[in-house]
Formats: sequence, structure tokens, C-alpha cells
Amino acid sequence: MCFAPEADLATGIVVGVVGIDALRHVSRPQQVVLAAIPLVLGAHELDEAVVWWGLRGQVSWPITHAAIYIFLTIAFTLPFLVPLATMGIERVVRRRKLMTALLAVGTITTGTLLLAIIQGPVGACIQGHHIDYSAQINYGNLLVALYVLATCGSMLIASNRLLVLFGVANLGAVIALGWLTFTGFTSLWCAWTAVTSVAIAIYLRRVDPSDVTAGNLLRSG
Repeated sequence: MCFAPEADLATGIVVGVVGIDALRHVSRPQQVVLAAIPLVLGAHELDEAVVWWGLRGQVSWPITHAAIYIFLTIAFTLPFLVPLATMGIERVVRRRKLMTALLAVGTITTGTLLLAIIQGPVGACIQGHHIDYSAQINYGNLLVALYVLATCGSMLIASNRLLVLFGVANLGAVIALGWLTFTGFTSLWCAWTAVTSVAIAIYLRRVDPSDVTAGNLLRSG
């Protein structure tokens, strides 16, 4: 997710601290999944630091191999976690139903990808300024499209305008950062991981618990 193990390590620590802050500001159970995402992303960053060290020969291969599996498992779980998290904070019933459809897409995508890494083999190698992960995945282009749809789409259909704006920014970041990684120039996903985590923490700090009532949850507009 980043261009060096030191960057992954630093980002993982910072994002982890942000994640703890996010959990401290949860005002209702439905927000827990959203608040937990920074901690998941922080663990993702720390895990990749281990992969870097392993590929450089500084960590034993069994530990490196396990870290590769952990990295892919977290990455492939996000299409399920993101729409589940947005559903927890959405107040409009009609939009929650649309998010349910995206959650179904994410569940199928996550299940298919996790099955691929269970069946193996998986691998990783250093390519310039990023790590290139590999797995035996069929219909890769389709799964990439479903992955993006599940992780970006739920924010784009949210009733909260700030979430929609972040969804647009997220989609742009995915395209731009994906291109940078694909071309082998560098990987800056860690920077967007930090931005995303801070945005979640700020949202949870600013949300008004009194605004989340049974009446709001039953809005259909």
C-alpha cells in the first residue's frame, strides 16, 4: 500500500491511533463498523511493512507468507465492510435498500476473492516502489469492477452530502492511485488510507447523537 516499509509502519501507527479515537466517539452500535475501519486499515499498513521486510530477507519466509495472506484477506474483505459501514449510518430507508444491494455485491465479491486465496497459491514481489501481490483469480476484471462498485458506490448514494463528496473523492483517488501503482511509478495508497481514516474520525466527532432517532431512521425520502 506504500512505497517503503518505513512509510507503511508510520502510517499504520498513525492510522491506528486515529482508529482508537474513532471508536471512542461512537454514539450508537450501528456506527461500530465504520469506526473500526481505520483500525483495519492501520493493521493492513503494519502487515505490509512485515511483507516488505520479508521480501528483503529480513523476516523468515513462514512469517512473510502468513503476512501476505493477511494482507490479501484484509484487502478482499473491504467490499463487504464498506457498504456494511455506510448502511449503519444511513438514515433514509430508500437509500439503505440500495446499499443493501451493494452489500450483496460486496459479499459476493469478498467471498469469491477469499475463496481464491484459500485455494492458493498466493505470492508477492517488490516491483519498483510498491509490492505486487498475486493470486489465482478468475474473471479478474469483473471482480475489480465489482470491488470498486461496492467500496465506492455506497457513499455515492448516501443522503449525507459530505459522504457523497467524499465518495466522489474516493472514486477519483482509487482511479489515480490505481494508475500510479499499475504503471509502477509508486504506491501512495497509504496516504489515502490516512485521509480516509481521519475523515471517518472527524465524521464521528461531528455527528449529533440526538439527530439519530427512530423517526430519522424511518425516513423514506
